[in-house]
Amino acid sequence: MKITLEQQKKGAELIKALVEKAWESAAFKDQLLNNPEQALQQLTGKNIPVPENVKIIAEDQSNENIIYFNIPAEPNFDELELTEEQLELIAGGLTPALYFGGVAVGIGISWAVSHL
Repeated sequence: MKITLEQQKKGAELIKALVEKAWESAAFKDQLLNNPEQALQQLTGKNIPVPENVKIIAEDQSNENIIYFNIPAEPNFDELELTEEQLELIAGGLTPALYFGGVAVGIGISWAVSHL
């Protein structure tokens, strides 16, 4: 699956909108934690089909006394195809390990954005 910079930007914008809405509304935050698919639909106005083997988890990480780590799925470099923009980033000195960690997170976000 090729993920463009545009899709990554849209994914980041979607996450930003979700977080801001959760900060503004306790009811929306509860909905996002308990039913992320419904919260996405409410925010975007679109029904985003989620495959049966995919689960969306929203977790409240606002407790300042806890440090959270997210371990993304390990990327399969054998099947990874980079766009021209992504190749330029790596050629410009971006560390591949950091880049691919970001890609792993971006894949999930981009998947959601591509269904908007």
